[in-house]
Amino acid sequence: MSIAGGLILAAPASGSGKTTLSLGLMRAFGRQGLRVAPAKCGPDYIDPTYHAAAARRAGRNLDVWAMRPETLDASIQALSEGSDIVLCEGVMGLFDGIDARGTGSTAELAARTGWPIVLVVDARGLAASAGPLVSGFVRARNDLVFAGVIFNRCGGPSHVALLREALALACPEVPCLGAVARDAALVLPERHLGLVPAGEQPGLEAFLDGAAETCTRTIDLGALAATARPAHFARSAAVEPLAPIGSRIAVARDAAFVFAYPAMLDAWHESGAEIVFFSPLDDEAPDASCDAVFLPGGYPELHAGRLAAAGNFAKAMRRFSGSVYGECGGYMTLGRRIVDSDGTSHEMLGLLPVETSFAHRRLHLGYREMTLDSDCVLGKAGTVLRGHEFHYASILAQDEDAPLFHARDARGAPLGTAGCRIGRVAGSFQHIIDRAGHSAPYG
Repeated sequence: MSIAGGLILAAPASGSGKTTLSLGLMRAFGRQGLRVAPAKCGPDYIDPTYHAAAARRAGRNLDVWAMRPETLDASIQALSEGSDIVLCEGVMGLFDGIDARGTGSTAELAARTGWPIVLVVDARGLAASAGPLVSGFVRARNDLVFAGVIFNRCGGPSHVALLREALALACPEVPCLGAVARDAALVLPERHLGLVPAGEQPGLEAFLDGAAETCTRTIDLGALAATARPAHFARSAAVEPLAPIGSRIAVARDAAFVFAYPAMLDAWHESGAEIVFFSPLDDEAPDASCDAVFLPGGYPELHAGRLAAAGNFAKAMRRFSGSVYGECGGYMTLGRRIVDSDGTSHEMLGLLPVETSFAHRRLHLGYREMTLDSDCVLGKAGTVLRGHEFHYASILAQDEDAPLFHARDARGAPLGTAGCRIGRVAGSFQHIIDRAGHSAPYG
């Protein structure tokens, strides 16, 4: 089977327009008949929903910190086989990671895969300074390959000419592959966790087609595609995936529960588990034949009233005799109540002794390494998992005597206990990505 070449779209900083250009290029290459495999560097649930819509194919998250090498290799292989080109959107700025060395950064993924970098430079407020800016990024490390530069949010023709001249003088070995003008039509709506999910965008197809037309008109697609290179990975890497939480798993999926990594569900399926979706917002109960329920993260705080009124869902969950696991929004739903941003309290399932609030938001963000406190649906006590946390909820009350994890941040600093487990029900704010490759309790 042929191995597709890949490219990474990166930027000097967040907010440079990587996502919009990634979507436009995915759709534009697809219109040319190429099979595009989309990917996202790092932990992210929302951007991949747009990637899947643009490429008409589900993608993968590639995480050099949270994934074991064999897990990462297997994901790269899955992307590279059966496609014509892999387009990977970076995260934050190119070198931004968990430390000054760029651990977990887009640059680390680029070095690991060998995929060339397309640097997306926000040209607002830049003129001749664009050349030294790009030069500094190109010369910062000697293990990266740069395919070229796309200037984004440019002014008129004279501005574009000056940007191109500045790049040619300061960094002649890196070509300008395109220059995209400022356009209010190329802006996607956002909410507190990032972009509004793709499934909630009624005009998404028109947006994607417009972005593709812009990219086709302003970017040299042929020159861009010609720079793609196959990735370095261990072919047919043997992976022991995360064990499924049951043999037939009911997975909540609707506007309140949208944050489930496809790779995790695929791993469960490949391990022999059957996945059955249901919608709590439509007051559906998990299928009676299932022996486990997974409530992923999402936006229960935006739908707390409907969830509280979903009597059939609540009754079935309280009677369910199998294992139940909830992450972030799912964890909040398993708790006793959610207080929304208006201060209104909504009764939840009451399966875990936790109460959460959005009335006073506080950002919780970062990678996490978690050690299971006791045997549970996720594994044996002492099993070490890696993942991330990203939410604005505050904990009003929680039973500290039955934690699910002991957690550390990406630098190894202890964060204390996290989540809770009561019998067959477990949950936390942490989103699991992979096993850590070792199993030992923290000392």
